[in-house]
Amino acid sequence: MVGSWLQFELTGKLGGADGGGGFVVTAYILIQTEVGKAAQVARAIAQIEGVYRAEGVTGPYDVVVRAEAADLDGLGKLVVSRVQAVDGVTRTLTCSVVHL
Repeated sequence: MVGSWLQFELTGKLGGADGGGGFVVTAYILIQTEVGKAAQVARAIAQIEGVYRAEGVTGPYDVVVRAEAADLDGLGKLVVSRVQAVDGVTRTLTCSVVHL
């Protein structure tokens, strides 16, 4: 996993040395939760396929998630049907990663 993650960070692609995995859409999902449910939400979301990290944070959001999907539609489905369905999630803001 770490090798694939490093390869993605450097190339924007997952897969073999030839980059055969194709491009993926990566995003940070900022999540507000019900009071006292941040840890529970982070643990539940960390188990969702496509989520690579879910951590509790301080500030206006309670949990920050890094997720990947094959395309923008897949990312939208991940957020709407999986992340927002977790008990305790009250609001999400999805920020797609761009490679400048």
